[in-house]
Amino acid sequence: MRLLAAPDKFRGTASASEIAAAVVAAGAAVPVECDLVPMADGGEGTLEALGGANRRSTVTGPSGEPVTAPWRLSGGVAVVEMARASGLELAGGAAHNDPVNSTTAGTGELIAAAVAAGARRVLVAVGGSATTDGGLGALQALPSPARMTGVEMVVACDVRTAFVDAATIFGPQKGATPTQVELLTRRLQRLAQVYDRDFGVDVTVLEGAGAAGGLAGGLAARGAVLLNGFDVVADEVSLLDRVHDADMVITGEGRYDDTSSQGKVVGGVAALAAAAGVRAVAVVGCADRAAAVPAGLEIIDLTARFGSSRALNDPCGCVTEAVEGLL
Repeated sequence: MRLLAAPDKFRGTASASEIAAAVVAAGAAVPVECDLVPMADGGEGTLEALGGANRRSTVTGPSGEPVTAPWRLSGGVAVVEMARASGLELAGGAAHNDPVNSTTAGTGELIAAAVAAGARRVLVAVGGSATTDGGLGALQALPSPARMTGVEMVVACDVRTAFVDAATIFGPQKGATPTQVELLTRRLQRLAQVYDRDFGVDVTVLEGAGAAGGLAGGLAARGAVLLNGFDVVADEVSLLDRVHDADMVITGEGRYDDTSSQGKVVGGVAALAAAAGVRAVAVVGCADRAAAVPAGLEIIDLTARFGSSRALNDPCGCVTEAVEGLL
């Protein structure tokens, strides 16, 4: 049997690589050929999924403090994960974040470092941000348009949020009060006008432009292409070919809900497996029983099977046991 392990992270409990390794451990006792491909959807974990960091740069953190951010450069392709430079965790979480003044400057500085190092293509993963600055901080740190000539920027979006909706939808998660959400929304509306005037790009009509508090839209104003994050990662790791080579695909995530089939890893892997006629199983930390499940996808709910305490504290062990029952 050829088994493909293509999970997302279990947020807060295990990385995608750890979950993939747990799947492989299940096949150790039987003759199974395993292919590991830890996945991501453009949010945190994308850098790991695309090969991991081999560079580090000191840049401006979300609160203005210096942070050392890992990134990757290989074969002229750079991978920048904005959460490593402008992420909410770097700001100390929502309770310590300044949602009005947090900046994406460090992400722009990482892109600039990549271009200076010779990158001709820059993939920017935009999940997990502390910011709602519409990408203004990043744009101010980018090289000049002349210096960026011939450099392709691709933004891997993990949400489809519109530019001016970014504060309303995600501001509270970043610590913004209702009054601050209104202020940030007005600022995004004004920035959209500025970007249209200065760059001739109407970011309000671009799906996903509100990702990372509008960073995606800001980068689009400077010529970046906005793409579904799962699709970007899947293309980079040749996931479709690897699905076709498998007899069974195991994917997974921490929580399965209605968003799981809307551009996320589990839904994307399930769609590829269905098209290839390959059995697909999603092993998840917990599942919303009311959530729609794509045709052909099997769901294993670790909380329902092992209890919430073990599923939370030993997700990898639970994954191994659950997959052993499939082989």
